[in-house]
Amino acid sequence: MTQKIIESDKSISDLLQTIEPKGIADESMRHTVEVLLNLIEQLQLKVKGLESENQRLKDENNRLKGEQGQPDIKAKNKKGFENKHSSEKERKTPKQHSKGSKNQAIKINREEILEYPQDKLPADAQFKGYEEVIIQDIILRTDNVLFRKEKYYSPLEKKTYLAELPSGYEGEFGPGIKTLVISLYYGGNMTQGKLLEFLEDIGIFMSAGYLSNLLIKNHADFETEKTEVYSAGLESSPWQHFDQTAARVGGVNHTTNVICNPLYTVYLTTPKKDRLTVLKGLQNTKELEFIFNQFTYELLINFPLPNKYKDALQLLPQETVLNSEQFHALLDSYLPKLGSQQRTRIMEAAAIAFYHQQTNWPVVQTLVCDDAPQFKLLTDNIALCWVHEGRHYKKLSPVIACHQTILKDFLDNFWKYYRKLLAYRDSPCQEQADELRSEFWTLFSTESGYQQLDERKRLTLLKISDLLLVLEHPELPLHNNPAELAARTMVQRRNISYATQTVEGTQAWDTFMSLVATTRQLGISFFEYIRDRISQVGNIPSLATIIREQSALNSFGLSWMPE
Repeated sequence: MTQKIIESDKSISDLLQTIEPKGIADESMRHTVEVLLNLIEQLQLKVKGLESENQRLKDENNRLKGEQGQPDIKAKNKKGFENKHSSEKERKTPKQHSKGSKNQAIKINREEILEYPQDKLPADAQFKGYEEVIIQDIILRTDNVLFRKEKYYSPLEKKTYLAELPSGYEGEFGPGIKTLVISLYYGGNMTQGKLLEFLEDIGIFMSAGYLSNLLIKNHADFETEKTEVYSAGLESSPWQHFDQTAARVGGVNHTTNVICNPLYTVYLTTPKKDRLTVLKGLQNTKELEFIFNQFTYELLINFPLPNKYKDALQLLPQETVLNSEQFHALLDSYLPKLGSQQRTRIMEAAAIAFYHQQTNWPVVQTLVCDDAPQFKLLTDNIALCWVHEGRHYKKLSPVIACHQTILKDFLDNFWKYYRKLLAYRDSPCQEQADELRSEFWTLFSTESGYQQLDERKRLTLLKISDLLLVLEHPELPLHNNPAELAARTMVQRRNISYATQTVEGTQAWDTFMSLVATTRQLGISFFEYIRDRISQVGNIPSLATIIREQSALNSFGLSWMPE
């Protein structure tokens, strides 16, 4: 009986792979077949959901019994990252690879002439110069110094005078060890345990407590530079990438926010990920300020707030900057029956209004991000990520052959259209912009007969203004990959060291990971940067200064960013 069912299912499956609705002449019959095929797709999707839910319940049941559930093994690409819905192959246009010479970037520390043994040369041998070969090597050895500091005492002043250690030699360790440790931990993703083993192997003995303090504490100068980098980075372009990824602090779920453009990257870890938290991140502040003005009420139109509450807000002080305590006190006094969600919406409107009228911190005009709700309304414009939008279509998994063909053809057209947008960025004109808008409507409004695909296309159609903002601002990038890749870097850091345990440790992670990413974007060695700052040599200017200089050289909204 079971064998017959299996054979029956197989024959039905084979039949479904041969059905092609477009080949049916009768329109009524074709429509009926399309409805049935879409019903099969819906049932298949429902079965998958039920199977997943059933497995989840089994795993939970096993966990309650003290056993383990089914392991969650995710497909990885050759670099070790989950790659189930990646669109990189479709997005990228293949380019001819040309291998360049690396010798130009190599710093020569010393030269050495190698002589040929004279006794092995023939009598008529003539000297023809030198053949140059660059060999890279490194010397890793201790440089332990016994400083004998001169000491004087003045009986008259009853005061002792003691020679000072050179810059960077505070504590028990010199600038070389401090630079190496910070570079390997934050730039090389080594754990503290492995760092201690490495140091001991080369003859350096450092306690675990000192290492932890070196990596986490007393980095006010670096935190100040990170703030300067953030400000200069925001000023360098009217648009910014933004993304979020999960984090853990002391065993509690947090969120790491990533803000970047081609000149800098900044990480900010926060307890929440809502709109008010994102707004704090954009202002680089821990406490929001609020204001009731015309823009506040324009924003409230987007929220389902009763008119009686909007009228009551008019009684509050207008055009007056309020701190959090003052703001909530006014709401408690004038709107005591306000619900928590309604209060949040008022807070958001008033905080966003303050953000746009303040002048102490650069205001972002456009966010390049995904379509998460917490990003909406914060800036004048939102430019949605085309790669993220393409991911929605990659997640569709039709079981019927004609639907698979329809999806494949659509994805081919999707990425062809994407490449047309790339070409438009290089040479924009109004005529081409109008053509691209028309083609967008055709691509996403044409019914395909595959219901799940058509529903997804209708959702994309609603985002036309955010997806096609590039037609008005050709300097905008079409995807949010830089922020997503920066978030992945923090995920790698979290996977290696698991999580931070304290607020101080989290702040150190944010600070140094920001500086690691920014120095690499600016073409500066993070190792040399750390050594310069610890030794107080001053050979490397402030990163904010370098960002402003590079921004001035490319003063077109960073439209030079490669895709």
